[in-house]
Amino acid sequence: MVGFASAVALATAGCGADQQVLVGLVRDNPLNVAVVTLPEEFIGAASAPFTMRAKPDELLVVYFGYTMCPDLCPTTLADLRSAFKRIGPTSDIVDLAFVTVDPLRDTVDRLAPYLSSYVDRFHVIRTTDMVELKTAEEEFLANSSVTTNALGVIEVTHTALAYIVDDMGTVIDELPFGVGADGFTNDLQILINNINKGE
Repeated sequence: MVGFASAVALATAGCGADQQVLVGLVRDNPLNVAVVTLPEEFIGAASAPFTMRAKPDELLVVYFGYTMCPDLCPTTLADLRSAFKRIGPTSDIVDLAFVTVDPLRDTVDRLAPYLSSYVDRFHVIRTTDMVELKTAEEEFLANSSVTTNALGVIEVTHTALAYIVDDMGTVIDELPFGVGADGFTNDLQILINNINKGE
């Protein structure tokens, strides 16, 4: 991946056995996405603005995807679910914000049950304003497209990164597709431990 400092980064300072390593992608100059606000939708209730930062002393996993995704999205969400189970109760400080890149087909009635089949804590993020969506993607250096081919089949592409955001809106880790449940477990556990230690 071009533009990243390295594929690994030290998660704690100092030397010795306490040193742990993130497997995700970490930038020399991390992105800050606190300026990004998109509609959060609820079943049977009006939408509300959602800002892309975690609650105080928590973590937010942001993912751009869509419910009809055949591979990347379900695999990533399954990896996240497995990580939560492995980590246990301390994973309760991790939220998921799922931003649909296919808003015309992905209604809240489709998104909410889809996400609830993977995780307990989630935010359905959906806008039909494509300029608003693209502006948000740019802040994450992400992209997506929805096109219709000659056979009338809808084709969707999207960035396959899970962004871990802290309570200041800083993207502190970017997990690419393929790190698996082991990668999610490793990085989330390190970051949760850091929060619990006040780091």
